[in-house]
Amino acid sequence: MHSEFWSIDENSAERIRLAKAEGRRVIAVGTTVVRLLENAAQISRDGCLTSGSGWVDLFIKPGYEFQIVDALITNFHLPKSTLMMLVSAFSSRENILSAYSEAVREKYRFFSFGDAMFIS
Repeated sequence: MHSEFWSIDENSAERIRLAKAEGRRVIAVGTTVVRLLENAAQISRDGCLTSGSGWVDLFIKPGYEFQIVDALITNFHLPKSTLMMLVSAFSSRENILSAYSEAVREKYRFFSFGDAMFIS
């Protein structure tokens, strides 16, 4: 699993904490955002999102219990990749495979500059 640098300022952390407290959904745009938000919550003393920065090497896979992120907007990732595992943590393997089958059938564009999907 690759490492990524993350940074979240206090204003952003507070807005996300408020959204969670009010029962609103937190929708991450991109897998990097998922990893940084979940990592920031894990390293805090009380499991609540805090501001800060550092390196994240969090490996999210099916069975992971999300603390912050409720949904994800991301592109279609390479099969058998760590990012595909992260995407699969949001839904069942069958749902993800079904979405990918439809994407292939409908000729969606894959990878970084392709089409996107919303997973909740």
